[in-house]
Amino acid sequence: MTVRRVTSTQGGVDRLFRAVLLGAGVLVLVIMLTIGWFLFQRGWPALREAGWSFLTEQRWEPDQHTFGIAAVLTGTILIAVVAVLIAVPLATGVALYIAEYAPARFRGALTNLVDLMAAVPSVVYGLWGFILLQEQLIPLARWLAMNLGGIPVFTVDGADPDNPFEDMTVYKSSTFAAGIVVALMIMPIICSVMRESFTQAPAGEREGAYALGATRWGMIRAVVLPFGRGGMIGGTMLGLGRAMGETIAVFMIISPIFLIQPHILQTGASSVSSLVALRWGAASPFELSALMAAGLALFMLTLVVNFAASAIIARTRSGQGSEG
Repeated sequence: MTVRRVTSTQGGVDRLFRAVLLGAGVLVLVIMLTIGWFLFQRGWPALREAGWSFLTEQRWEPDQHTFGIAAVLTGTILIAVVAVLIAVPLATGVALYIAEYAPARFRGALTNLVDLMAAVPSVVYGLWGFILLQEQLIPLARWLAMNLGGIPVFTVDGADPDNPFEDMTVYKSSTFAAGIVVALMIMPIICSVMRESFTQAPAGEREGAYALGATRWGMIRAVVLPFGRGGMIGGTMLGLGRAMGETIAVFMIISPIFLIQPHILQTGASSVSSLVALRWGAASPFELSALMAAGLALFMLTLVVNFAASAIIARTRSGQGSEG
């Protein structure tokens, strides 16, 4: 039997389209490499001076040649983790409601409303969190400290839950407050990715689940969620990358400290981006180099998160886990 080889002839439009896509991909790669090289070149004097202690030192005194990002890097990760833990369940619920439960006449308005949340400037979120949210969070933070204080992450040093006249400022400007504000900022991004993934679930598998007697939630659990797994992971990682780089909102809420602060309910927090915003205006030339090195560390951390997300998504392609 003769095997016939199938070939396709590309027209001029197809070749142009492929060339445009290739050029766009190469341009993005070049921009990323340029940013990385710029940060490395400007931050190299500080990195050469600090050595590996740049990753382990908590203090930030570049002019005294004692500086490192251990404290701000830990704070960045803690704020991002708190934000993701709050934003992901909220985004999942909103995405499922819009995609599966909302009446058709309201679906477009709800989608636009969620997408508009992503367009709100971060300074607006920061003002809202600083003026209104922090005061409202104090009772919740105090309750968590009273009931979960045995867990180290919820411990608040210096707090006295039995004292009705306790100074409540110990619960302000915390990682918890900053994490909630950042969670509301990244929720629309995560929700949009999840919603698009959920709506692409095959209609045949949906109908098959109903034909077998599944309820709506049973169909969602058996078809929509497995099909949208890649989108859920991708949206979560995209939100995590955004949370780690958030600057203004975090800077307006936290009380910066240069000490590893593992207690998320206690006043005092830090992040790499807020450090740059705080020190940039009055920095000496050497401190500018140190800030560039800190930016390089954040840039590399974000790349690691995105590459990890790509690897996970590649192993969990949408639909591979759905039940036929």
